[in-house]
Amino acid sequence: MNALAQGMVDRTYPLGTPVDYEPTADRTIAALARAQGRDPLEVLYDVYAEHDAGNMTMVPFFNYSNGDQDAVREMLQHPAGVAGLSDGGAHCAMICDASYPTYLLSFWAKEGGRTRGPGLPLEYVVKKQAFDTAQLYGLTDRGVIAEGKKADINVIDMTRIDVGRPYMAYDLPADAKRLLQGSTGYVNTIVSGVVTRRDGVDTGARPGRLVRGRR
Repeated sequence: MNALAQGMVDRTYPLGTPVDYEPTADRTIAALARAQGRDPLEVLYDVYAEHDAGNMTMVPFFNYSNGDQDAVREMLQHPAGVAGLSDGGAHCAMICDASYPTYLLSFWAKEGGRTRGPGLPLEYVVKKQAFDTAQLYGLTDRGVIAEGKKADINVIDMTRIDVGRPYMAYDLPADAKRLLQGSTGYVNTIVSGVVTRRDGVDTGARPGRLVRGRR
């Protein structure tokens, strides 16, 4: 483990509070260690010890070769680009896929979200991950607010939309672990016309149904 961590300190970043998904090069563990005149592993262990030893780091493998998210923005703007993740929970102890839609809104579309370059228009981000995704997978009964369509709606306060610091939970079968990441800013979540969450609190309503095939 020490050898693995030692070999990755030049591209390992503290997530920070609030979470920083576009850190600069001087924020790597290696850079922090050089600035402090310390061993990189000591700095890494100190970072992990924060938040009652529940702190985490970010290790970008792809799309961050230039130390920013300009390449990600370019891909999101491409007509063939799809806003989503494909792991389907396969690496749920390494990444929290559930936070991705909120990240798209809070980082790319929120005023003051991205600070190291241009963001994306709110209407574009909403269409990209709602209507465009629904059309791609043949779910033509949803993804847009219109008469006769499925009434799945999020009412969002864009001044408060944000993702929290990820944390580990041990709530899977056999106490297996997974990463969870909370969010703020959702006023109401409506599924099939029924409010399922109100101000971030579950109402207990379960109107959703399993979808099989195109619609």
